[in-house]
Amino acid sequence: MSSYRPFSLEDATAYAKSIPDFFAADAALSCEEIGDGNLNLVFRVADPQQNKSLIIKQALPYAKVVGESWPLSLDRARIERNALEIQHRLCPDLVPAIYGGDDELAITVMEDLSGYTIMRQGLIAGNTYDHFAEHIGRFIATTLFYTSDLGMNQQEKKLQSAKFINPDLCKITEDLIFEDPYRDAANNSFTEDIRAEAEMLWQDHALHLEVALLREKFLTQGQALLHGDLHTGSIFITPESTKVIDPEFAYYGPIGFDIGAVIANLLLNYAAQPGWSSSDEVLQERRSWLLTTIVGVWNHFELNFRKFWDTDGIDIMSKTPGYQDLYIDQIRKDAIGFAGCKVIRRIVGLSHVADIDTIEDELSRRQAKITALEIGKRLIKGGRSAASIAEVIEWAKAAAAKEGANV
Repeated sequence: MSSYRPFSLEDATAYAKSIPDFFAADAALSCEEIGDGNLNLVFRVADPQQNKSLIIKQALPYAKVVGESWPLSLDRARIERNALEIQHRLCPDLVPAIYGGDDELAITVMEDLSGYTIMRQGLIAGNTYDHFAEHIGRFIATTLFYTSDLGMNQQEKKLQSAKFINPDLCKITEDLIFEDPYRDAANNSFTEDIRAEAEMLWQDHALHLEVALLREKFLTQGQALLHGDLHTGSIFITPESTKVIDPEFAYYGPIGFDIGAVIANLLLNYAAQPGWSSSDEVLQERRSWLLTTIVGVWNHFELNFRKFWDTDGIDIMSKTPGYQDLYIDQIRKDAIGFAGCKVIRRIVGLSHVADIDTIEDELSRRQAKITALEIGKRLIKGGRSAASIAEVIEWAKAAAAKEGANV
């Protein structure tokens, strides 16, 4: 019989005391629940006297946004912990340290990042992060190259991929990103002031074809160990440091998916900026930084991925002239299309983003949704033919121009 039970504050404190060589045996620990996520409980346990703390994350057996009618496997906690361990080994400066865990209790114990800001909140507040593009581009390139057939033994990769079969969380992605927004699905969630735009999505068969092709890649193309949910709410940040968290959606999938997720969330903030910027000058500055960062993320990814390919590639056929260029060109096209799917899902699907939904002015909030949908559709329809990441920038500017913004 499983020993699983949802933790109380007392349970979390007792478990923290069992972590070897962390807290003193007689430490007077404090504990608070800090999680605002949909799938987990999160506790911060601290010894104020020694200024030491850690995080205990426990998976729930259902999605809180829906309730117990949407059950989820607790094995995702093991998947998340194992993914974090691999990612920390590959990028120790960009992933929190893991102190322990328990599969039956669906527990992961990790480094406390209380000194960091959730990136989504930072962007809403108008902050910019000059090191982010380099950090996240390097994170994606490193974690994906060295878990792919290019950077690890193919047989070892097959064995590793079996440990990351993640059907419950992949099902959420399949439904909420690649299916529901394009039909009148029960799980869709949008305000009546964009119903006409939502219904246009349901009737756009050219769009559906591109989404079907992207969905096929998500279902069948196990290129590398993805984070699987790499949005700005899964990134803790300071002006100098970046930490990637929450890879519970990790599985072996198409490399472009993680890059697309980052691009999508920067574009969602881009669409939201008229609702947050105090002047046209501020609006232009923030939007310029976001677009420059999108280009930077791609460029740092490509630079690092090519470097790893040239220096550490172990697949003999990867040395074939022209193969690297074609491979990376396809990643870029995939990333653009996936970004579009991620944008649209956040406007009409089940789970939205605070960047847009917390804009106070109703007209500005509606315009942000319209701009985001315009960008998302253009990315999906143009991804397969896009010759460079610069086209994403032009499409975003064109969508913004329709709202009268000076960009």
